[in-house]
Amino acid sequence: MSGEHQQEPRASRLIIGVISTLLGAIAWGFSGTCVQYLFSSTHMDALLLTTIRELGAGITFLLVLLIRDRTTLTAMLADKDTLRRLAIFGSCGLFLNSTVYALTISYTNAGTATVLQSLNIVIVLAVTCIATRRLPRRLETLALICAFAATVLIATHGDLSQLYLPPEGLFFGLATAAAASFYTMYPKPLFARWGSFAVTGLGMLVGGLTGIMACGTSGIAAQGMPALDGTSLAVLAVAVFVGTFAAYGLFLHGISIVGPVAGNMLGAAEPVSATVISALWLATPFVWADWAGLALMVATIALVALQRGR
Repeated sequence: MSGEHQQEPRASRLIIGVISTLLGAIAWGFSGTCVQYLFSSTHMDALLLTTIRELGAGITFLLVLLIRDRTTLTAMLADKDTLRRLAIFGSCGLFLNSTVYALTISYTNAGTATVLQSLNIVIVLAVTCIATRRLPRRLETLALICAFAATVLIATHGDLSQLYLPPEGLFFGLATAAAASFYTMYPKPLFARWGSFAVTGLGMLVGGLTGIMACGTSGIAAQGMPALDGTSLAVLAVAVFVGTFAAYGLFLHGISIVGPVAGNMLGAAEPVSATVISALWLATPFVWADWAGLALMVATIALVALQRGR
């Protein structure tokens, strides 16, 4: 919102960015476990679940904007170029990312899905280095090595001769990484002009509307909602407000401060959150390689924090 454009001391603003990114990543990892629970308990379609999450979060963002920053909202809706960019950001970024992420979970589990999504740091760093015509810095390189090693360990369970993932899970996992890279890099000009909250909110609303159209054309809407008990309804609400509204809002606000490369590396907290919560809540089995991979993800966060400190 408008307050984001106030000049804060550089150090304190950086701390806010790091904390926001980490909290958003943790909330996103938690949402993955919620999605895994809903798949196992209700067999809800991934596209329908994504639509509910995006639309619910988008409406929440819109209500907050109407109350706290109506001037910015009105100005954004009157700007045709902004609307065009929001349409691309919401449909090809936020909605696509949430959909393929949910599909990855349906073929694997929440922890594995978030680890595969973490490969977006490789894509973001590669694009950034090409755009700025530089090689990765030493600590960035070490962080990438740790993230890649973590992914290999979790995907192979330490046995490099075979992949412990179904082909569909690997495909949608890589698609999740690509979509995550896009939604963190593409809205940078929009963030600079309007602030991350308003852009994320309207982008989320676009994502929800995209989901409604996708459900209608695919015939999923005609099937209706599956039966949900009280626990499933509560988990769905948490997935909307904590795992979508708070997760995207915090994560993209943090990225608007620390930048897409550091933000995506700090996003390594996602698989840590998803794996630990999935193991404790849903009793998802994990072997030594999974936990070793998580340790490497923590090392990635430390390396990024050190680089940013410099």
